[in-house]
Amino acid sequence: MDDINKIIGKNLLILRKNAKLTQMELAERFNYSDKTISKWESGESLPNIEILYELAKFYNTTLDALTVENDIIATTENNKQKDKMFPTKLIITLLAVSAVWLLATVLFVTFKIVYSHNYPLLFLWAVPISCIVLIIFNSIWGKYYYLFAILSVLIWSTLACIHLQLIQYNIWIIYILGIPLQVAIILWAALIKKPRSSKKRKKKQDTLNKEEIKKSKKDKKHIEKNNETINGNISNLQFETKPDNFNNSTNEKTDM
Repeated sequence: MDDINKIIGKNLLILRKNAKLTQMELAERFNYSDKTISKWESGESLPNIEILYELAKFYNTTLDALTVENDIIATTENNKQKDKMFPTKLIITLLAVSAVWLLATVLFVTFKIVYSHNYPLLFLWAVPISCIVLIIFNSIWGKYYYLFAILSVLIWSTLACIHLQLIQYNIWIIYILGIPLQVAIILWAALIKKPRSSKKRKKKQDTLNKEEIKKSKKDKKHIEKNNETINGNISNLQFETKPDNFNNSTNEKTDM
């Protein structure tokens, strides 16, 4: 029990320092004293399961991770590595998008020099093409919720390009196509978000159930140990009283 207290306390200490919080600041957030936070982190005591879960949620980790030695350290190092890689990934993505606009600029200048014709729609077509590039890179290392915003821009910019490209035909009604497509994107986003949230709730419930089972087992062992102690004490008392009774009866017989 002392080992698990120290492991959890050490992990709480690492997480607090990574969050750049003092014990006093953390105590104010959870309405506890800084001395209580200090006891948690030193392993002298532990918060109850509800507070422990809130702490795990606050630090964006899990209860299981809090109970494993060195797991928090490894996770922290991975997060730091991801943070270091983010600027590089962003620059690569922006370079790819810039290449699209560079191509549009080159084509615009070429049309102007060779054919003496302005073709500004090239820059408008660069918008949906840039969206396609962003979708590709987002699928590699981006967040899933960015995809829906990019798809929305892709749909409406493509419709605008088609409309302006064929403006002589007065096909403004083509924008109506964007409405069901946009609704489909919103529903898709809701469909993906719901299973993720339900999965998190299930994981939370499973973790709480495991903790309750562990707690009940510990309580059962503690009760059994107390019962054994009580039974042992009763046996000792019975053993101590028997000789006294025997001596008393012997003395009575002698007196007679």
